[in-house]
Amino acid sequence: MADVARLISSHSLRFSSSLITVNVNSLPPNNYYYSDKKIYPLIYSSSSSAASVPRFSSMPRKQLLSFKVHATVAETDQPKWWERNAGPNMIDIHSTQEFLSALSQAGDRLVIVEFYGTWCASCRALFPKLCRTAEEHPEILFLKVNFDENKPMCKSLNVKVLPYFHFYRGAHGQLESFSCSLAKFQKIKDAIALHSTTQSSSGPPKGIGELTLESVSAPTEKPAGSI
Repeated sequence: MADVARLISSHSLRFSSSLITVNVNSLPPNNYYYSDKKIYPLIYSSSSSAASVPRFSSMPRKQLLSFKVHATVAETDQPKWWERNAGPNMIDIHSTQEFLSALSQAGDRLVIVEFYGTWCASCRALFPKLCRTAEEHPEILFLKVNFDENKPMCKSLNVKVLPYFHFYRGAHGQLESFSCSLAKFQKIKDAIALHSTTQSSSGPPKGIGELTLESVSAPTEKPAGSI
C-alpha cells in the first residue's frame, strides 16, 4: 500500500488494506494520510487487545469529523440588479417630478416605462432582456420606476401588478399599457414595432390621467403581486 501514515508514537503499526480507524483526540494536529490527491485526518486508537498493538482502520468520512468551512467573500461594489442600466437611454425615476419632466423632455421620442419592485422575481428575470432591448433601440427612452419609491404615483397610474409597462409618445400621450413577464416578452417587441414609427406631434404630453404632483401625496400599499 502506497499510503503514508505519520505517527508521533514509538508503537509499531499494523495496517489493514481498507484503512483507517479513528479516534481523534489522541493525535496532535496535522496528522494526515494522503490518497489519490485527497487528504484525510488520521485518527489514532490504542487498544489493549491484539497484544496492545495500535491499529488504524478506515471509517466513512461522514463518521470521522465534521468540518465547517467558512469562506469569506469580499464585498464588491457591483450594483444590485435593478441599479444596472443599459446605457444613456435608460433612466431611473425617483419621483413624480422626475417622471413628468422625463416625459416632457422626450418630445416625439417613444418612451417605455417599466414599473418594477426590487422584491419581484418576475421583474428580475425580465430585466436583462429589457436591457438588451434598450441597447438595440437607442432611439427609445426607457424609464425605470421603482414601485416602493413611488407608491402614490403608481396608484395614480393604476399599476396593480409587476412588472408593468406604459408606452408614451409626446402629445399622443399614453399609447398602450400592459403587464408582462419574461415568457411573454414578445408583447414588448410587438408594441415597439407597432409604435416605433416616428410621428410628429405638438403640444405638451397628455394621457397621464390625473397624475400631478398634488395628486400623489398619499402613500399606498404594495401591489397584489408579480406575474
